[in-house]
Amino acid sequence: QVQLVESGGGLVQAGGSLRLSCLTSGRAFSTYAMGWFRQAPGKERQFVASISGGGSGTAYLDSVKGRFTISRDNAKNTVYLQMNSLNPGDTAVYYCATSRFASTTSRRGDYAYWGQGTQVTVSS
Repeated sequence: QVQLVESGGGLVQAGGSLRLSCLTSGRAFSTYAMGWFRQAPGKERQFVASISGGGSGTAYLDSVKGRFTISRDNAKNTVYLQMNSLNPGDTAVYYCATSRFASTTSRRGDYAYWGQGTQVTVSS
């Protein structure tokens, strides 16, 4: 079975930083792209970042470019999202997901498995 477990969320003041982690199991981790999505109350789940299976390719939502960095450690089956310069608009539940493909993708339907989510709250 495939399992994904997010951690690292919490409450932070505007301008602060958090690092989210997602530990995976049950797949050939290095074969597949990984993604981060977020969902705020009353809004659809939104693409945030993706990284290719080998780690050389990345893609980001325009509003987080320069502030967020996605990375992966294939030896540890873990993907990370470093979030800097946070603002209240970043408040959401953040989810990690495993893609069906090796290349980066922003399409929710291209991701086969999802974690349970971790709450990020940014105060003003």
